Amino acid sequence: MDFMALLGIGLLTGVTTALFGFGGGFVAVPVVVWANAALGPDAMRVAVATSALVMLVNAGFATAVTPRRTLAALRGGGPLLALLAAGAAAGAFAVRYAPAGPVRWAFLGYLALTIADLALRPGFLRPHPGSGPRPLADTAAPARGPLPAALGLPIGAVAAFLGVGGSVLTVPAMRRAGHPMRLATVLANPLTLVVTLPATAVSLGGTVDSAAAQAHAQLVGLVDLRAAGALLLGALPVIALLRRRPPRIPDRVHAWAYLALLCVMTAAMAFAG
Repeated sequence: MDFMALLGIGLLTGVTTALFGFGGGFVAVPVVVWANAALGPDAMRVAVATSALVMLVNAGFATAVTPRRTLAALRGGGPLLALLAAGAAAGAFAVRYAPAGPVRWAFLGYLALTIADLALRPGFLRPHPGSGPRPLADTAAPARGPLPAALGLPIGAVAAFLGVGGSVLTVPAMRRAGHPMRLATVLANPLTLVVTLPATAVSLGGTVDSAAAQAHAQLVGLVDLRAAGALLLGALPVIALLRRRPPRIPDRVHAWAYLALLCVMTAAMAFAG
């Protein structure tokens, strides 16, 4: 794939990071699969690993420019963060040895199930029956933590195994816990950072077997540095801009846009080479 095309997709990952908490995972995976189609079955492994690096940098940068009072929601969340990291390390090791085809279909299947769950079950697009109106203050930290610590291990493992970073799991969970979309998407970035750090470390030590992969000079471990560099070059300025001047999106519109984006990227992955 042309460098300028990757740069353009990077702009999109910047928008998804800042507005939806997606560090680039479900955007980057189909794009890197396309870019590395010559690798055959190894393309999915390279895509997951490259996605982890892109999400690590994007989520780290987005977290660094997030107001401290918002990040205060994570105080006391040490057990959650530790379990996220442990699960991510296990998931990253597992994907190194899993057949590439099933990983791709697991990626698609998980996104399809998530879309159905968000659309049909109350708590994301619409409140639970009988629940009161949700508070709309989106800049102050909530009184409770963002997620139960017990969810850290499975979220970290699934996110690293599929290359989705964590926001596809954490944003719906925080939304159902009663947090508005703006806060849920902002807090998804530090949680994604915790997931992608061990996943990236494991991926950099991986190898690919095909002759085409060995001729790929830009691979470091399982990471395609050329694709990652282009995606980040497009994303980081957009994240900085949108963190400084975030648009005011109505909560319900924000939730529908999140769901629509999942649908678009699921279709893109279904047609990826």
